[in-house]
Amino acid sequence: MSGPTAPSAPKPEILAAFEAAKGFMPVDEGLALYAAAAEAAALGLPLVEVGTYCGRSTILLADAAREAGVMAVTVDHHRGSEEQQPGWDYHDPDVVDPEVGRMDTLPTFRRTLHAAGLEDQVIAVVGRSPQVAAVWQTPVGLVFIDGGHTDEHASADYEGWAPHVAPGGLLVIHDVFPDPVDEWTGQAPYRIYRRALESGAFTEISAHRSLRVLRRSGPDT
Repeated sequence: MSGPTAPSAPKPEILAAFEAAKGFMPVDEGLALYAAAAEAAALGLPLVEVGTYCGRSTILLADAAREAGVMAVTVDHHRGSEEQQPGWDYHDPDVVDPEVGRMDTLPTFRRTLHAAGLEDQVIAVVGRSPQVAAVWQTPVGLVFIDGGHTDEHASADYEGWAPHVAPGGLLVIHDVFPDPVDEWTGQAPYRIYRRALESGAFTEISAHRSLRVLRRSGPDT
């Protein structure tokens, strides 16, 4: 007899917390992320997010992790990516630390988790993705890449974290825009998505607008 099936959609209160949180992910992509996280969490391994910002998508990963009895880990330096700096369309002055004059999304992130009742389900790692990936030793059920959009940063996120995805685990990449006309900050996420497919280590299993879900189907090459 099989055990209980993990929910493929978040509870109404979790979805409400997601919608109330500061961030950019639309609801339909969030629902696709939750479904992927719920599936991956069944492996009994941590779920890792690269690019926390203010915790909007972290809510979904954390709830899926809680349902499966695993932890969500989210990695960010909390100083904002390139497109979030002053002078860019995605800059939010409300998350600038007035004392140091730089972005600091960590306090907003902590308030987001507190409001959602998920503080105990998340390990927040404050640091730069390549440095954290270099000391990470644990296989993971899912890696969600949603960090910087330059080729340098997206490539570093992929190279640092994709090798940690366990067999059968999922690699999820956000802001994948195949058509340059549709891009908003560059096509670096699309390029690492293509790189993952071409490596032979990952197979695409679903696409939801700019969200791509890939399963580890072979070793790294």
